Amino acid sequence: MKKILFIIGSLRAQSFNRQVAKVAKELIDNRAVVEELDYSSLPLLNQDIEQPEPKEVARIRKAVAEADALWIFTPEYNMSYPGHLKNLLDWLSRPVVAMDYGTPTCINGKKVAIAGAGGKAATAGCRAKLTELLTFIKAEVLPIQVGIAVPAEAWGTNLLVLSEEQKQELKGLVEQILE
Repeated sequence: MKKILFIIGSLRAQSFNRQVAKVAKELIDNRAVVEELDYSSLPLLNQDIEQPEPKEVARIRKAVAEADALWIFTPEYNMSYPGHLKNLLDWLSRPVVAMDYGTPTCINGKKVAIAGAGGKAATAGCRAKLTELLTFIKAEVLPIQVGIAVPAEAWGTNLLVLSEEQKQELKGLVEQILE
């Protein structure tokens, strides 16, 4: 059975993207094992601590390596991705052995789905920049992406209710990631 690792770009407990991930997990149902990556304790990338590999970095790289695919759910901050998500991807792109750029990293060739919930632009800027970054670090970004514009009332309640159309879009991405 395939294993999909969810990466939530927002650290907020009631994040809209965490809510979208919950719906995606329900749509996947029992067709794959789904786990959420906790990277809240990941240190900032710093070459002074890169070698030997910090334990938290090793744990995260192992989780990514063991997954068949990654699914990133992320908000948009200033037309881009959150800094902590960039930090995670920077760590994943670095060689395990210092200066060994010939050996693939844990994210090279990894299938990655992208979805995002945010403002009126439905995370379009973030998803474009994230696609560029993931492609650069040699991940395989899936062509279908889902962007959700969070309705005004949800910002006051912290509750995002997806429309049937949005659920269908997520379902299309589910089918693509399970291929």
